[in-house]
Amino acid sequence: MLSHLCAATPALYILWITMAQIVGQEEKTTALKDLLSRIDLDELMKKDEPPFTFPKTLQEFEYAFNDYGQLRHIKSREPFVFNAREDLHRWNQKRYEALGEIITQYVYELLEKKCNMTKEILPVDAADDEPTSFIYLSPDALSNPSKLLVLIQGSGVVRAGQWARRLIINQDLDSGTQIPFINRAMEEGYGVMVLNPNENYLEMEKPAKSSPLPSPTEPSDEPAEKRERKDDKDGKKKREFYEKYRNPQKETETERIPVRENGSSEEHVLYVWDHFVSKAEAKNVFIVAHSYGGLSFVELMNQREMQVKNRVCAVALTDSAHNIWLQDTSKGTLDWMQQHCCNWVSSPEPLDTPLDPMLTDCPRVSAGTEKHELTSWMSFNSIFRFFSEVLEVKEDEEAEETSNIVTTRSSSLKNKHQDL
Repeated sequence: MLSHLCAATPALYILWITMAQIVGQEEKTTALKDLLSRIDLDELMKKDEPPFTFPKTLQEFEYAFNDYGQLRHIKSREPFVFNAREDLHRWNQKRYEALGEIITQYVYELLEKKCNMTKEILPVDAADDEPTSFIYLSPDALSNPSKLLVLIQGSGVVRAGQWARRLIINQDLDSGTQIPFINRAMEEGYGVMVLNPNENYLEMEKPAKSSPLPSPTEPSDEPAEKRERKDDKDGKKKREFYEKYRNPQKETETERIPVRENGSSEEHVLYVWDHFVSKAEAKNVFIVAHSYGGLSFVELMNQREMQVKNRVCAVALTDSAHNIWLQDTSKGTLDWMQQHCCNWVSSPEPLDTPLDPMLTDCPRVSAGTEKHELTSWMSFNSIFRFFSEVLEVKEDEEAEETSNIVTTRSSSLKNKHQDL
């Protein structure tokens, strides 16, 4: 028995050492995890950020649009580079957003100078001290007796005249802006309204919060000299810490004040309909609505069903975000959408390929691209062809009705003459 125990002892000893090593490794792993959990990596990465001060113009950014509408660096002729500084994602994002704001103003200038459009302030009765928004109108938007085109963008940072900021910066102006639609519409005799559903609030900086007064502390039994030495020591440690890991930049806290009766995309579209589209002289209204703009259009139909049916000739949706069930759409609206709407959706199928309808609302066809933001541009020619075909059918029907009325009246007069 003793000999067996002695023989087993080295094996038990090795097993004990192995288990101890495993436990030691687990303790180290646990300690490492605990240490990592205490480190805020985001804050650590922010500590060496350059200031959030960026150029105010394209020229200061050293970028310009070339003859093909592509954004290029003035010196290198290279496309825009997002990662201007490695490992500083937040700073790069802020820089991209600053460029985006410049692009927005650039597109406004194109609408005014190249497309000859005018800005109309909303609300129409806005006071001097209240937040406002605006839309753009062609010179004949309200007076054109024949055709009016209304453009509604999706949600997000895009503003009037834009489909997708990313396309403007990374691809070209044609694919990312609504300007090709505006120019084509004007060439074909449309008046044009460019809506601005995301310009629905005024962003203001929040006032700085006042620091609370320090609470009174209990008197200490420590001698005054000892307390002073301790405070000096603590203060030195804090200064050294902040010198090593200085405070990251804090973003300005803001609050949003909504624009009256235009506080959301849905409100904006309804307001523009009531105050502009419904008052336009055009006999035939056409609408192009992208993404969330499609949802806003369906909401408009829910609110103004008969008016829309009487005025709108056709609606082109591009990857629309509407949902007829969630939006509680009536059967009358669904029947009308089946006849007057078409939704060009992102799909790997060739352009205009009919697709199975997901919901019983309107026909769906391929936009010829799988990229959501490209659907409007890729279906550009198809949309105008769709509008022309719908208008041609409508005019033929009206001509036939007129002919029938004339024939009926002529026949009636002939019978009266025979009676006489």
